[in-house]
Order: sequence, then structure tokens, then C-alpha cells
Amino acid sequence: MFFRGREPETSLWKRFRSAADGFTFASEGEIFSAHLVANAERVVDLFVTLLDQLPPAVDLAITDERTKHAWTGASLALPDVRDGLARIKPLLAAHGGVEIAVFTSEDQVTLNPLLELFIYARTDRWLYLLKGKGLEEQRMVRTRSWRLSHHEYPEAPELVEAVAALAGTLHLTAA
Repeated sequence: MFFRGREPETSLWKRFRSAADGFTFASEGEIFSAHLVANAERVVDLFVTLLDQLPPAVDLAITDERTKHAWTGASLALPDVRDGLARIKPLLAAHGGVEIAVFTSEDQVTLNPLLELFIYARTDRWLYLLKGKGLEEQRMVRTRSWRLSHHEYPEAPELVEAVAALAGTLHLTAA
């Protein structure tokens, strides 16, 4: 028999995270921003999970840094976007190199090619949402110091095909 106290169980991620995992939160004028850094799987999973906080219709922009192909879509159904991104999560986490921005007039959630998560909003609600996910606010996070050009990303034909297929499924237009 297990006894639970008032403290919730520690998640597996929280138990084995590195010291570099966390987020910063800042405001500049009327815009609040969060920058989250963690391991690749955690960042991609949070990216897809946090999309649930957006309204039912969103805009989407995708850029594949390997091929330099870009697509955009407006007023897309959030469940379709979220499901499509959930299908390519393992490939994104393994290879990176794709920038995906899901946004509305109030919020923007962006996964950059280096697998860092950026959130921009007109309110501070994301601070509380990130803390609710077990993340710790830090004064500074360790960013990926290396920067790659599109020629330096390792080959990932499965990801390139999956991103192009996602763009087709969601009826995105070439940018």
C-alpha cells in the first residue's frame, strides 16, 4: 500500500532533468515572452502540449531549414494542427532543423530549428502555465550555443518528407 502526502509525486522528467532545463520570462512593453530550454524530447512534447492553450483556429508557419521550403496557413483548426505535429514529434526531436510557429492575434508558440521553445503573448498567463507543467523559472537559460546553416544540418529525409506531407495535409501554401 502506498501513502501519499500533500506533495504531488515527482514526475520522471523532473527527477532526471539537467540543470540547463528551465525557462526565462520577460516583458517588453505590452508583450510577454518565454524562452524554454530542455532536452529535445521534452521541448517538442511541451510544444505540442501547450498548443491546447490556444483558441480553436490558429495560423501556422513552417520553415524547413534543410531545404529552405516554407509554408503558411491561416485559420486552421487547432486539433488538425496539433494532431499533425504530434505525428512528427519523434522525427522533430531526433533531427531538429525545422521552425514551426503556431499563432493567433494574442499568442505565438514557436519551436525553432535548434529545438528551443519561444512563446510570445499579450498577457502573462504563460508564466503560470509553464510553472504548472513543473518547469522552473530561471534568470537565464543555457541556449544552444552552436548555430547551423541549412547545409550543416544532418540528413533527415524522413523528416523532410513528413514536414512536406504535413503541409499537404493541412493545405498550407508555399511561402
